[in-house]
Formats: sequence, C-alpha cells, structure tokens
Amino acid sequence: MNFNQLKNENTKKKTLASLSSDSKLSFGSATFKAKVAIEALKERETLSELAKRYDVHPTVITRWKKEFLSRAPELFEGGKGRKDKEENVDWLYTKIGQLEMEREYLKKNLKKLGL
Repeated sequence: MNFNQLKNENTKKKTLASLSSDSKLSFGSATFKAKVAIEALKERETLSELAKRYDVHPTVITRWKKEFLSRAPELFEGGKGRKDKEENVDWLYTKIGQLEMEREYLKKNLKKLGL
C-alpha cells in the first residue's frame, strides 16, 4: 500500500453502529459527539474505556464533554433565540424590499436622463 492509499484510508469517515438502533453514526456528526459526551457525563466508564469503545482519543471526549456542558443552557432559553432570529429575518426582508424599490426608482430615473 503506497502513501496516498494509506492517507485516503485514514481520511475516510469512521462510522460506529448505534447501540440503540441499526443506523450508523458518523464519527464527526453532532449526534455521535453528543452521545459520547453524555456517556462521559454519566461516568459509568473511564475516559480510556470510552475512548476504546468509540475509537476516539480521551482528550477529544473531554473537549466534547466541556462543549456539551457549556452549550446546554441554550436548550432551556425557550423561544428567545428563535424569536430574535425571526425578528432579524423579518427586518432583513423589509430591508431587501426597500433596497429593491430604491433600485427600481434609480433605474427608472436614469433611463429618463438617458444614462
């Protein structure tokens, strides 16, 4: 096996069978990361055991666990984040409409001027 074949083999996405279903979880998927982080939070197994079971380095599991804990409050913010996004989208559509009207006005007047 030459270097390029070895490199391609190593860069393929790893997959693991889900313990609860027949579906596959991609190594880099958010679902996989959350699953591993939750297992780490349960502390039923050591990081080494989890690393071996999921074929992930213990440092990566620790990082995913910290990220999971830091972003957990976002789940309980309710509709606040969603409402802000909806207001922002409404504002953007309003701005787009305004800019289109201005563009048409300028286009019309430039034709009158012969430009």
